[in-house]
Amino acid sequence: MTNRKRVLITGAAGFLGSHLCDRFIKEGYHVIGMDNLITGDMKNIEHLTRLEQFEFHHHDVTQHVHIGGELHYILHFASPASPIDYLKIPIQTLKVSSLGTHNLLGLAKAKGARILVASTSEVYGDPLVHPQTEDYWGNVNPIGPRGVYDEAKRFQEAITMAYHTYHKLETRIVRIFNTYGPRMRLNDGRVLPAFIGQALRGEDLTIFGDGSQTRSFCYVDDLVEGIYRLLMSDYVQPVNIGNPSEITIKQFGEEIIKLTGTKQKLISLPLPQDDPKQRKPDITVAKKILGWEPKVNRAEGLKITYDYFKSLTADELNKIEHKNFEDFKK
Repeated sequence: MTNRKRVLITGAAGFLGSHLCDRFIKEGYHVIGMDNLITGDMKNIEHLTRLEQFEFHHHDVTQHVHIGGELHYILHFASPASPIDYLKIPIQTLKVSSLGTHNLLGLAKAKGARILVASTSEVYGDPLVHPQTEDYWGNVNPIGPRGVYDEAKRFQEAITMAYHTYHKLETRIVRIFNTYGPRMRLNDGRVLPAFIGQALRGEDLTIFGDGSQTRSFCYVDDLVEGIYRLLMSDYVQPVNIGNPSEITIKQFGEEIIKLTGTKQKLISLPLPQDDPKQRKPDITVAKKILGWEPKVNRAEGLKITYDYFKSLTADELNKIEHKNFEDFKK
């Protein structure tokens, strides 16, 4: 057994969690991955399971979390993150960011570990400030359909900061903006995999409203770099990590059609309630404190992501998620 530092990564079988596992393995850590697999997929981490420096725990963090031995870092990335998921399991979404975060903060306190929690740009809601800075408090409907996710993350930030203030726990908070890359689920309801999946299946691309709402897309490797730097920094306030290159959904759909070489058209559906009209991170803090900014431009990142989706089998491409959510609705 080596003297590797040990890190616990929750949501390890998910899109972001699996990439974080890769990064910390590369950095020489012993990685403990944890996931209840409600939205995660073991396929994302199967390449790690044969490694001595990786172990996997199939566990729901809303239940008591026990890890034997030393623990140096915790990264809490367990949470449904797409509308299609958190609208199906709203209570579990609230629980994982409240009870789950409470359990992991307690574990960090007991182990003397530093903990980084994954928050989101959704704490800003449908913003009245553009671009969004960390000192903006947001415009969130707490009882709307998106409130189960938005308010869960806002509470997560509040309890994390309370543990830092009251217990002097070493905490970090990252506010993640739209991120993309290999291992995204095609049918999770987020705009990029939805567009690529529709294009590859020969379907028209669906936009909501007139497509004038904006998003800013960050490639996953850039995001992971920002998270790693934040964890290793001394900065305890929330930090936006995202790519400030802003684009309308309509323009983005047109980019995907050009990228895939398909002949589909854009079709419009009604705009969902409380859908943010603008989304663009102000990354001044990340630049100043972490020396971080995204390096991968959208054209480059989209090509890598498209090549990943093209490599999927026909069954995988046409697969519709049939997760059994019944056990998680309580």
